[in-house]
Amino acid sequence: MDTLNALQKFRQHVETYVSLNDAEWEVLAPYLEIITLKKKKYFAEPGKVCNYIGLVVKGSVRYFHIKDGEEITGYFSFENEMASSYKSFLTRTPAINYIQAMEDAVIVNLSYAHMQQLYADDIIGAKMERFCRLVAEHYLICYEDRVTSFITQTPEERYNKLLETGGEVLYRIPQHYIANFLGITPVSLSRIRRRIMKISA
Repeated sequence: MDTLNALQKFRQHVETYVSLNDAEWEVLAPYLEIITLKKKKYFAEPGKVCNYIGLVVKGSVRYFHIKDGEEITGYFSFENEMASSYKSFLTRTPAINYIQAMEDAVIVNLSYAHMQQLYADDIIGAKMERFCRLVAEHYLICYEDRVTSFITQTPEERYNKLLETGGEVLYRIPQHYIANFLGITPVSLSRIRRRIMKISA
């Protein structure tokens, strides 16, 4: 993906939260960094402060913890979704989870230091503060939805919801990650997928 296209995707994403005119975008754009995260490489790791919030413009990442030697997948960020260990990013405390690329990913990053500089900018400061507040609210809503889904929804309903955001990406990544996220076995996931395929056929 070329630089211009990646940056444009970031602008489009920001504008789902706040509007930007060209002058404001010209202030923001130089602070952005485009990285390629190879499959299995980490965007965040436990014990290290997460210095970036980024938009996944290509590929996907998963969030997981390790408990008793087992990986527990807690979340995913797919294309056109933000990725960060956001508590670590905001509080400058070490992250407690891994964020790992499930496939080669392109991410447009904004560092914490650059975010503070943008806050102080006369042209775009107020809008960046609003953007980050709305992103924080989005994270909180996603967390609440995740907890609620385990109480009120079946694994099949949770998988269908995941399909809405992940789409065909779900067929490119290891299925045991998805099963782990849903709290079911890979065999159960295969049964769910077969049922959905029959319904949609």
